[in-house]
Amino acid sequence: QVQLVESGGGLVQAGGSLRLSCAASGSIFSINAMGWYRQAPGKQRELAATITSGGSTNYADSVKGRFTISRDNAKNTVYLEINSLKPEDTGVYYCNVASKSRPWLGVREYWGQGTQVTVSS
Repeated sequence: QVQLVESGGGLVQAGGSLRLSCAASGSIFSINAMGWYRQAPGKQRELAATITSGGSTNYADSVKGRFTISRDNAKNTVYLEINSLKPEDTGVYYCNVASKSRPWLGVREYWGQGTQVTVSS
């Protein structure tokens, strides 16, 4: 099993910034993709950004230019730098990790518990 611990959410004014962190621990042989998803009130969970083990990134169109995803492989941690926050960025942000616990086993996905981001106008 893999445990994900998220931190960094909070209440911020529009135009402000936040940095989210997600640290993975437990039975980890390797981590493939890591990502952040978000769920606004009354809406479905959606992709915000992902990063591969090689560092390739992918962003939702709505966050391009404002969000930056990065990872520290030595710490099994993924970060999301959020700038120029807008009220519509409000929601719960979930960390997602795809990993292997043994080299001969398949990839499994894990989700964090979520961290609340609230942007006031």
